[in-house]
Amino acid sequence: MSEFEDTAFGAGQNHIFLGAAHEDNERRTWMVIALCSAMMVAEIVGGGLFGSLALVADGLHMSTHAGAMLIAALAYTYARRHAGDPRFVFGTGKLGDLAGFTSAIVLAMIALLIAYEALSRFLSPVPIHFGQAIPIAVLGLLVNLASVWLLSGNHHGHSHGHGHGHEHGHEEEVHRIVGSAGVFALSVFEDGVPPVFRITPDMTSSKLNADTVSVTTIRPDGAHQTFAFADCGGYLESKDDIPEPHAFRAVVRLPDGEHQIEFEEHGHDHDDAQTAANRDHNIRSAHIHVIADAAVSVLAIIGLLLARAFGWVWMDPLAGVIGALVIANWSRGLMRDTGGILLDMNLDRRMAENVRHVIEDNGDTVLDLHVWRVGPGHMSAIVSVATREAQRNPGFYRAALKRFKGLSHLTIEVNPARAAA
Repeated sequence: MSEFEDTAFGAGQNHIFLGAAHEDNERRTWMVIALCSAMMVAEIVGGGLFGSLALVADGLHMSTHAGAMLIAALAYTYARRHAGDPRFVFGTGKLGDLAGFTSAIVLAMIALLIAYEALSRFLSPVPIHFGQAIPIAVLGLLVNLASVWLLSGNHHGHSHGHGHGHEHGHEEEVHRIVGSAGVFALSVFEDGVPPVFRITPDMTSSKLNADTVSVTTIRPDGAHQTFAFADCGGYLESKDDIPEPHAFRAVVRLPDGEHQIEFEEHGHDHDDAQTAANRDHNIRSAHIHVIADAAVSVLAIIGLLLARAFGWVWMDPLAGVIGALVIANWSRGLMRDTGGILLDMNLDRRMAENVRHVIEDNGDTVLDLHVWRVGPGHMSAIVSVATREAQRNPGFYRAALKRFKGLSHLTIEVNPARAAA
């Protein structure tokens, strides 16, 4: 007979899986809407008063810009207000991804419209009023740059922003210890978890008693720290995490005596899986909208200046085609990323493998494992385990997996090993 347990680590039982910067991003998005709306009204009213069709046209264009931002803002507001609504089985954390997918479709449509208009002007050139067009393009660029600044922050969803702060992906540094008891590998293990020491015997070495093993680190400033170990089945693991940086001399005490090893700090690289798991695609879609608009403004200004200086009227529609291709490419990437989340694609295979290793390194078998994202910085997992240890209930595995910071929701089923046969 199996045991079952469903637990939300990071959010309690309310299943609230909103991003760490949810309210901050919501506020920034509403600020951009206010800026765009003010600009839209000023251009339409000013165009009507001064008889400028170009101003009115740009004001209407600004209204579409504000409408795209409204999708993101309403998604933030709705997700926050309904975060505890029990009708949403896994919370409202993925609503931002749905809004991002919708924005990606809007961006694709905008790219098609720009491309259509540009190609039409290639075939049927129209006279350009440079005196009005260039200042309006510059004004639009300034508004977009202000919008980019408002949306910028630690959580705007680019590759260098991570919601909960970044994880470090180190190459595991392994040192071999050869002694009378056998050959052992000492490593700093931090593959998606807080860094710890691991001591693993080779196939011919005898098993170590955790009580007879310790590691003392001696840092350049003379600071000492001693680490005790716990038996994890096929290896020993330190009970305490290793503080950064990982540059120190380690004194390893084994039954046959002491061994000294030098550890060097390695460069830190952002992990793509962690980025994908933490990225807020709603603010990312808003960011892409304003950056795309800014890029189109820059291309338009360049095209208009060249057309006026050299009479190259074709430069204006060419700039439009280039802008359409850039927007289409960004739209494709946003659609791909958000679509994968909406279809519960596993974005962090490393976490899935780590969950599997933690369980199977204890001598158990993972029968079924699913890991998917339920919100920015929040992953969920369903694990079915077969074990021969009668005392291992779901709480045992929950405690073992609690080290994974991004694993906010966990469902565990424990079966006797004979059930797997």
